[in-house]
Amino acid sequence: MALSLSAALGTLGLKFWAYGITGSAAILSDAAESFINVMAALIAFLALEIAARPADASHTYGHEKAEYFSSGFEGSLILAAAVGISYQAWVRLWNPIPLERLPMGLAIAVVAALINLAVALALLATARRSESITLEAHAKHLLTDVWTTVGVVGGLAVGMLVQWPWLDSAIALAVAVSIVVSGVGLLRRSFQGLMDYTLPPNEIATIEQILSRYPEAGATHHQLRTRRAGTKRFVDFHLLVPGNRSVQETHDLCEVIENEIKKALGEASITIHIEPLEDPASWEGAGLERSKKLAP
Repeated sequence: MALSLSAALGTLGLKFWAYGITGSAAILSDAAESFINVMAALIAFLALEIAARPADASHTYGHEKAEYFSSGFEGSLILAAAVGISYQAWVRLWNPIPLERLPMGLAIAVVAALINLAVALALLATARRSESITLEAHAKHLLTDVWTTVGVVGGLAVGMLVQWPWLDSAIALAVAVSIVVSGVGLLRRSFQGLMDYTLPPNEIATIEQILSRYPEAGATHHQLRTRRAGTKRFVDFHLLVPGNRSVQETHDLCEVIENEIKKALGEASITIHIEPLEDPASWEGAGLERSKKLAP
């Protein structure tokens, strides 16, 4: 994130320089998104610092959800920028101004895009290793910024050749639409995290596959629930075992299951509620008849 913040400040200066010498609304819209990158990098840096803190007496489940506030804030900033860009582009559409020194301005914008591309790829690689939604969100935002710059440069280059003054504002409006799509996507993922959205289907299928190996050990399960907070997954379920099984035997079985799930999914907090297989109350809320499960 320190690298991202440094790059964001550098590209912000480059793009506002390009706007200053050209007066292009499209380049201004691109520069506005770079301003958001600076704000987002600051918030993401703070969120990652908080999320990395260990669990304490006040936050017994850890601080990982701080990452969702960061990505939600970044999504909100993106939407706010889209409103500002749209307004500026609409005014310029009806009152176009001649663009000056456009080739130099476009060259500066290209340099800024290359910087963003390099940083985005580095962040995305780190996000995949660490499973951080904050880094992933920021990387994808930077990639959106890169494609925005490519669109702006390409469109203005065409406009420079065909002499269409309205094309500058039209490109800025298109940039605003692209930014809205990116912002809505970030907000959606942030809300899902804050609302304890379940793990993706492939991960749930992995857990179910692991648990399906143990009927032969006299155990079955139900009421599997999952959620994710930042990089950490939470899994809990009821494990039904024969009532005459010793505490040590049941504990050993739980240890095996927990280790398999952690090996398959990575960092996870797993809670297993043990119930006697023979007790009818153990099957309440299971959603399946006992006859369809393992007989004691």
